[in-house]
Amino acid sequence: MAELLLLSMFIFLIIGLATGHPLGFVLGGVAVWVGYIGWGFSAFNILVNQVYGVMNNYMLVAIPMFVLMANFLMHSGVADGLFESVRLILGTVKGGLAVAVIAVSTVFAATTGVVGASVLTMGLLAIPVLSKYKYDRGLIAGVVCAGGSLGILIPPSIMLVTMATLASVSVGKLFLAAMVPGILLSLVYVVYVLVTCYLHPEKGPAMTKEELAQYSLKTRLLGCLINLVPPIILIIGVLGTIFTGIATPTEASAAGAFIALVMTFFYKKFSFEMLKSSLVDTVRTSAMCFMIMFAANGFTAIFLGLNGAQVVAEFVTTVGLGKYTVFAFMLTIVFVLGMFIDWIGIVAIVMPIFLPILDNFGFNRLYVCAVTAVVMQTCFMTPPFGYALFYIKGIMPKDWSMKDIYRGVVPFIAAVVIVTAIVIIFPEIVMTLPNMSDF
Repeated sequence: MAELLLLSMFIFLIIGLATGHPLGFVLGGVAVWVGYIGWGFSAFNILVNQVYGVMNNYMLVAIPMFVLMANFLMHSGVADGLFESVRLILGTVKGGLAVAVIAVSTVFAATTGVVGASVLTMGLLAIPVLSKYKYDRGLIAGVVCAGGSLGILIPPSIMLVTMATLASVSVGKLFLAAMVPGILLSLVYVVYVLVTCYLHPEKGPAMTKEELAQYSLKTRLLGCLINLVPPIILIIGVLGTIFTGIATPTEASAAGAFIALVMTFFYKKFSFEMLKSSLVDTVRTSAMCFMIMFAANGFTAIFLGLNGAQVVAEFVTTVGLGKYTVFAFMLTIVFVLGMFIDWIGIVAIVMPIFLPILDNFGFNRLYVCAVTAVVMQTCFMTPPFGYALFYIKGIMPKDWSMKDIYRGVVPFIAAVVIVTAIVIIFPEIVMTLPNMSDF
């Protein structure tokens, strides 16, 4: 009976998602229905306790604060001047403008943990400029999607906060664990762009000498340094206070939101309409996150209550899978789910099921979370439901097609797979910084 209920949970989940229903309602509905069949009305006590557990988690306060920070940054225009300055520095190189997109996206990722803000901001800035210089459409879409998606890997990140909470590990240590893989992935993106544009110069031509002649080297370098100051202040204000132990991630997220608000004054972008829009967007995004977390926690609780973890563990034991085979199996599930649902659902479903199993194989939870976070990059870029793809679709020129976007993101998805393999082969890439920290 229990095995049939477990199987039915995933069948109903697939049917619900395939018919276009929101993830939160599908997860919650399946949890309520299967729980009622399995335990009757007592199942509702389990589900209510899960909701209360999420609401009672102090660390999750960081999510709306980081979202608010991202909204303020998007409206402040801090990325505008930075992109323009980096564009003038790297424009002489073939593919230099695409590299500038990745470079600015990396800095922007270290100031905001929300992908939507990063992709939309970089898309609005970069697409007109790169199109002007006849860059390949696929390359433009790829660098904007890939660069913008770095926001959930490079700390601060609301996904890392959520993963740390579910895995019962230190948020600060997970931030440190994800930092080097995030920078490594950014560098691999840069290498791909430079090699591609070297072999196919027509895909990423350099800026004209006439335009560059309008700006002296001193002016370009000085502009880049000046425009780097505000993001560096924010990075120090958030990550610096966390890593030095001055503030908890929750406190640092509030400080970051305040600094981002001050930046809107500094860049003369503050208005009460902007403030209202940022607050409304924050409430909407946070409500979506927590709704999915409530439902996913309930789904997982019912799954575990039906001994689902034991069933999976027995399957692994019976088949005789090795530790890295099990880990690869989990990462494959994460990759496949990323084609259909967003990161919140994936994290809330997969982590509670597989972490106890990987514990038995001796895996460090911090390491598992960091490697999984790398793979999660793909959930924003894999068709058919990658969120970054739809963000780009909403702002791209009318003569572009989804085929251009799909073609552009494939090499960057391959880059994520390569970096995942590297951090699995060389775990010290992930663990060195956390092992050196005191928190």
